[in-house]
Amino acid sequence: MQRQVAFITGASSGIGRAAAIAFARASYHVCGLARRAERLDSLQDEIAALPAPHGEFLALVGDVRDSAEVEAAVERALERFGRLDVLVANAGLGHHGAVADGKWIHIETVLRTNIDGVLHSIRAAVPAMRANGGGHILIVTSVVAGIHSPYTATYAASKAFASSLAGSLRLELEDDKIAVTDVLVGRTTTEFNQNRLGSSAGVRGGLPTMSAAEVAEAIVRAAEHQPRHVIMRFFDRLILAGGVVAPGIMARLAKRQYKPVEGE
Repeated sequence: MQRQVAFITGASSGIGRAAAIAFARASYHVCGLARRAERLDSLQDEIAALPAPHGEFLALVGDVRDSAEVEAAVERALERFGRLDVLVANAGLGHHGAVADGKWIHIETVLRTNIDGVLHSIRAAVPAMRANGGGHILIVTSVVAGIHSPYTATYAASKAFASSLAGSLRLELEDDKIAVTDVLVGRTTTEFNQNRLGSSAGVRGGLPTMSAAEVAEAIVRAAEHQPRHVIMRFFDRLILAGGVVAPGIMARLAKRQYKPVEGE
């Protein structure tokens, strides 16, 4: 049988990189899109060194904020492998700081990456999936999509958009046999916090974390079983449930977690 092909955005680090390795290990061909060419080269070497059998890796340098670059990357994937079965819309940035006081360039960058980037990826991938008779879109969102989150409101709102989009898109694409999964991720040990835009002060620890590899394995399992949602841990389910039954309490807990430290 012809190998399935997974297209992953934000593949140069964190969950995206781990997902590329996990899909290749599961015998998918993998197309990894990211801005940092040297990181993609390193990833290509790591995948090539995996025990056989494993899928091939195609490095695609581009920015999800640019629709033309995403469309060109999908075209290159089709030229190389002839099909596209799975999209992992993973590329994203965090933001810390008050909405009214944050630098607009930071807020705009987060929104264009986390919202425009998801839309550009979907709009580029869906025609290829339709031509293939179906496919699967996995949108990496966050458990903060379900709560009010002061001082990380820009990021949380962008993920709420993506999570809502997943639910609507699922119905729009069901006649095309394209499944859509909302992957609601909790706190994960990656470079995400170091790359977060805005203020670096005030993002406190103390919450349970998981590894990028754990999230990646869950994404690969979801690609096989096509659930509507992926929520990995009981703790993350509690956060989402709290956002429904006690939104005020959850918002105040989030405020304590993210409030900037005075004097920094």
